[in-house]
Amino acid sequence: MNLITRDTDYAVRALCYMARRPEQVVSVTELCSELGLPRHYLRRILQMLARHRSNDILGSYRGKGGGFQLRKDPAKIFLTDLIEAFQGKTDFIRCVFRASVCPRQEGCSLRRKIKEIEKKAVAELRATTIASLVADRRSMRSGRGGAERIAGT
Repeated sequence: MNLITRDTDYAVRALCYMARRPEQVVSVTELCSELGLPRHYLRRILQMLARHRSNDILGSYRGKGGGFQLRKDPAKIFLTDLIEAFQGKTDFIRCVFRASVCPRQEGCSLRRKIKEIEKKAVAELRATTIASLVADRRSMRSGRGGAERIAGT
């Protein structure tokens, strides 16, 4: 089970990068160079996100100086929005038995427990925004910088 697929991961990385430059149109070339991601793959992901039915997350611009730009405040772009855009509904457990639905779903204690875990995990994912990920990264960098200074003294 992959909670986050490569498409979602690459989209999150690109959106975090763009969130640090909210007024700029960022080219795929710049994103790939800075993030070390494959150009063709990232372009496809971002185009898909720009065309997504919610279409309020990302704008796409063609031509010289073209690229992508956030349309939405990073504090209002939730990780669950991206997971649903690329992976569909978050569902930790799909009880199947030989291509048909398991007849014991209702009385299954394992299913009940996993559903409890899923509720908690989805709540955390819903609370995670692009802005919070960018802030976490900044605090990690400042914390690491402090540790390096201490270690170097």
